[in-house]
Amino acid sequence: MNDWAPIAKEYDPLKAGSIDGTDEEPHDRAIWRAMLARYVPNKGVTGDPHLTLFVARLNLQTTEEKLKEVFSRYGDIRKIRLVRDLVTGFSKGYAFIEYKEERALLKAHRDANRLVIDQHEIFVDFELERTLKGWIPRRLGGGFGGKKESGQLRFGGRDRPFRKPINLPNMKNDFYGEGSAEKRNWSREGTRDWRTRDRDHERSRDKRWSERERSWAWGESERERDSKEERSRGRERKDRDRKDRDRDRSRERDTKKQRDDDKHR
Repeated sequence: MNDWAPIAKEYDPLKAGSIDGTDEEPHDRAIWRAMLARYVPNKGVTGDPHLTLFVARLNLQTTEEKLKEVFSRYGDIRKIRLVRDLVTGFSKGYAFIEYKEERALLKAHRDANRLVIDQHEIFVDFELERTLKGWIPRRLGGGFGGKKESGQLRFGGRDRPFRKPINLPNMKNDFYGEGSAEKRNWSREGTRDWRTRDRDHERSRDKRWSERERSWAWGESERERDSKEERSRGRERKDRDRKDRDRDRSRERDTKKQRDDDKHR
């Protein structure tokens, strides 16, 4: 329990099916299916998984051009892949966006989540298929999120993090970046072969998770502050409207009184 964190660093279907990550028995058949699955990430997918964002809950009418217009504000994009049905060619409502720099990736992850595009509030997270150890997709009973109506909610992701167990003692962990910040050590060489790069990615996994989790926490605090400011502005507008109504009523009373006085003269 001492290594508890709200975001899973390794995918476990049994824990993902638990609201606090402490279940010892699966509570639905989909979890059993995920536990028995032997999923291998799609080797046909190209690009750097550590520079790729997963964008979901898109309007089915949203195009690659619209995604490029919105997400290019955070940095240079290398590739956009809007997933479509192989038979109909229609969008499935989610896409993958690969950036050229990690700085742009983190900025988009922090600021673009819950952004409204074509009247749909989108969900943004890092690509997990090739980066999260043990990943099982939703179609095999895994994944994160889910709908309450299905009775198959999954926890431990950005959309629905684990809740802190009741019997867990108070402790300080570095999930929200309480420790010292560590910068990513990039090689000064112009290019590196894929084997070396993969090995470097594996060694710096903990560092990347720390940076990304800080980005996730920062984005939440930014939204909370924006929400408070919006409520404050709303109260100010209501106060101004009330004062304006009182002033108009006072003027109407004065005008009516003046007319009555004129009639009696």
